[in-house]
Amino acid sequence: QVQLVESGGGLVQAGGSLRLSCAASGRLLSSYAMGWFRQAPGKERECVTAISRNGGSTYYADSVKGRFTISRDNAKSTVYPQMNSLKPEDTAVYYCAASGSSWPAIPISGRKYAYWGQGTLVTVSS
Repeated sequence: QVQLVESGGGLVQAGGSLRLSCAASGRLLSSYAMGWFRQAPGKERECVTAISRNGGSTYYADSVKGRFTISRDNAKSTVYPQMNSLKPEDTAVYYCAASGSSWPAIPISGRKYAYWGQGTLVTVSS
């Protein structure tokens, strides 16, 4: 098993930046593809970005492409999404998740992720 703890959320003005972190404990982080999901009030959960086990492949939702960058440091067991040019519509609870699934290399469906953090709130004011 792996335990995930997110941090770095908060209140930021539109156009600003935040760097979230997801610290993992338990099994080696390199055993998992990692994803970041968000859920806004009244909306379905969506995968905004994900990264393969070795960091060689990444995924970005169209809504964040060009603004968010995901990276991972397996030695530190941490995954970082850097979020720039934030918009009010980015306001949501952001969740880190770990997938041990062997395929696809970058799961987008939440059903492929077995482990989830508690979430961190990001609020972008206009």
